[in-house]
Amino acid sequence: MPRIAPAEAPYPPKIAAELTRVMPTGVEPLVLFRTLARNPRVFERMFSGGLLDKGALSLRQREIVIDRTTARLGCEYEWGVHIAFFAKRVGMDAEQISAVVHGPSDGGCWTADEQALLATVDDLVDRRTIADATWTPLATHFDETQILETIALVGYYHTISFLCRGLELPLENYGARFPSA
Repeated sequence: MPRIAPAEAPYPPKIAAELTRVMPTGVEPLVLFRTLARNPRVFERMFSGGLLDKGALSLRQREIVIDRTTARLGCEYEWGVHIAFFAKRVGMDAEQISAVVHGPSDGGCWTADEQALLATVDDLVDRRTIADATWTPLATHFDETQILETIALVGYYHTISFLCRGLELPLENYGARFPSA
């Protein structure tokens, strides 16, 4: 049981509209979203800063950043939802799904630009900064708008991971589970 019970339908109109907008047809709103709905102000702010719209990074690059961030922070809930909804869509194979959780940032299953993203996530999660040795390849592969988006994604999904873990949200029944090491 989560520490705060998720809201149940019927939702206030603004929250209902947002849930309809972000959830695939026929899929129940995520436990995370329904729990955030308990505080309309937090719900609104989290949704307005979600970074799930089309941005400077490709969908695959964005998902690699999100998946690595949530995996490094031990947030199986959010990682599993993203793997379930996006891994196939962005062409992540079983090796990459495992490597995003357990592998080094310079693993052979990643392209050079993907390795730069993974190393950036690792630096930010581990040291809350980006080392010069990480910055150089990052700046080689990505422009300023992409780098800013990468850092913002890591920070946003750090917050999401805190929410999921702090609230002890139960895993979605369709969400992927962390692979064995």
